[in-house]
Amino acid sequence: MFDIGMGEIGLIAVVGLLVLGPERLPRVARTAGALLRKARNSWQSVRSDIERELAAEDLKRTMRETAAAADPTADLRRATAPLPHIESRPATAPAEPAATPGSDVSHERN
Repeated sequence: MFDIGMGEIGLIAVVGLLVLGPERLPRVARTAGALLRKARNSWQSVRSDIERELAAEDLKRTMRETAAAADPTADLRRATAPLPHIESRPATAPAEPAATPGSDVSHERN
């Protein structure tokens, strides 16, 4: 991964022993290992999710191509299919109230 040989690892261990001391070095090494393991597991999880999504998209594309190849008239039928019936009512003007006997029709509209 980082192309680190045994010599470099030994040098890092000696420097860590001198800087941290023999009491804290094992605890720091365990913590560093745990963090590295978590990072590697997270990366593998992200990578597998991406690969799974790409495989699903590829499968969908293959299914569409197979369906189109199996039924070459599907596009023609879709293009010539009648539109669904939509009921439309003509807009009508509201009816004026009829004058009834005894009603006051003396006012005019302006």
